[in-house]
Amino acid sequence: MGQLLHGSATTIEAVRRAIQVGQESVRALARRYGISPTTVQKWRKRASLRDAPMGPKQIRSTVLTLEEEAMVVAFRRHTQLPLDDCLYALQPTIPHLTRSSLHRCLQRHGISRLPEVTGDKPAKKKFKAYPIGYFHIDIAEVHTEEGRLYLFVAIDHQQVRFRSIA
Repeated sequence: MGQLLHGSATTIEAVRRAIQVGQESVRALARRYGISPTTVQKWRKRASLRDAPMGPKQIRSTVLTLEEEAMVVAFRRHTQLPLDDCLYALQPTIPHLTRSSLHRCLQRHGISRLPEVTGDKPAKKKFKAYPIGYFHIDIAEVHTEEGRLYLFVAIDHQQVRFRSIA
């Protein structure tokens, strides 16, 4: 079974083991394995043969603030709209939101895919006919580290509009 190495790895476990138990000089080991002396010194100091994990320690958005991310998550959970519909509804409130940053945010929170409806599907009903100008408003409360935000969703049977009020 092969080893999984990150893209910048210059050694494998067998070489790392040889470096750790070897009695040769740093320069001689570096020349033998075709790596830098710094790499040899690094592996001599380490107790294990495993690579350290690369990347950020805490995964978070570089585009969205915590409040904006909480709004996106609450909106998706509340409306269950597809990705593009969420994007078009949220962009007036969060202008710098892109499709990819929205998708990454939903993936981080485990809601990038809408749940599959299995079993007996309820019969689809048409919206009740209302006069022009009538719309429905829902409110969702979003808890963040700084406090509460309220998410207002207005639905008029043609479009979904979204506004947040802190």
